[in-house]
Amino acid sequence: MTADIEHRLKGALGRLSGASSDYDLNPDVFLPEGRKLRPAGVLVPVRMMGGEARLYLTKRSSALKHHPGQISFPGGKQDEGDATIIDTALREAKEETGLASERVRVIGTVPSHETVTSFQVTPVVGLIEGPFSPVAEPGEVEEVFHVPLLHVLASENFSVQYRRFRGMRRHYYTVPYGPYYIWGATARILRALTDGWSAS
Repeated sequence: MTADIEHRLKGALGRLSGASSDYDLNPDVFLPEGRKLRPAGVLVPVRMMGGEARLYLTKRSSALKHHPGQISFPGGKQDEGDATIIDTALREAKEETGLASERVRVIGTVPSHETVTSFQVTPVVGLIEGPFSPVAEPGEVEEVFHVPLLHVLASENFSVQYRRFRGMRRHYYTVPYGPYYIWGATARILRALTDGWSAS
């Protein structure tokens, strides 16, 4: 089963082309040339559990100044000590969830995603091997949880919604699961991966 999921994920990644952004559903937004984007990496960690592929996500602390309570991939901005953006994703995942880097077998990356907060995010897809007992980073992560991978890679589970942002109506993807409202950049990255997955 693990080999099948890995094969399908690699195939999906191989079919992806072109970067995405938080503005994809808002064509009236003008993005200036030469804008400065800060590099960041997030981990898309998949683990086989009871014969089912599960995706780990985090719920950010409601006390944070930026994006409080939102669902996100573990990750963050690239530090000077990170040799590659993959190292960034693995380091941040360890800090936020307790996932040891040596437990992750990286199988590829999703094309980069530009956020409204001026980050250029590279999603790194990896398979968790061996035991993993999540430990949420105090102060930043409220919860580490997992959802069925096949749920968040099914196009019929996505919808487009909107809210007011900086005085404008902003549309975005959502792919909710149970009590978890997955939206924004996280949902957009999953939607991009879904395009390649659906074609397999």
